[in-house]
Amino acid sequence: MASQEIETLAQALSRLPGLGPRSARRAVLWLIKRRETALVQLLGALEALRDRLVECGTCGNVDTTNPCAICADPRRDARSICVVEDVADLWALDRARLFTGRYHVLGGRLSALDGVRPEDLSIPALIERVQGGGVDEVVLAMNATLEGQTTAHYIAERLEGLPVRVTQLAHGLPVGGELDYLDEGTLAQALRARRPMV
Repeated sequence: MASQEIETLAQALSRLPGLGPRSARRAVLWLIKRRETALVQLLGALEALRDRLVECGTCGNVDTTNPCAICADPRRDARSICVVEDVADLWALDRARLFTGRYHVLGGRLSALDGVRPEDLSIPALIERVQGGGVDEVVLAMNATLEGQTTAHYIAERLEGLPVRVTQLAHGLPVGGELDYLDEGTLAQALRARRPMV
């Protein structure tokens, strides 16, 4: 019913996370109705981002500068590195504003099924950063999946013997969670990670 150009835009938007075909069509209609303002702004922002987007040579974050804003920020604690699987994880942690150190993006996680090996990730670059000195702690912030935990154990083994403390994010019971609704893996991790009350 719509022109090929409109349909192509709707199909492109429907491939974005969280947008299905119906949501994409609604977004296209909204943009068409506001083509002089919102559509022009969106096009300008996308073109500017396309032209300036780079990967940080230090941590692997994506930004418009190299090094990225996080690595270039002198207020960040360079003695602490938080290792994440993907840029989305970095952004989620940094939005919380609880970690004041630097980051390292692996670019994925080890997975025998998907054929992802240690050399496919930026693990050697992480080891180099730690061996370069000045790093006291490496926080492994892998997802609580089998592949994520396998990746965390592999990195911990590679860092063994280096003068750095290796820590991991806590896993277990969510705030407000009821035991009856939790899976066995979450319950097992919560029991393993229990700590004294006083």
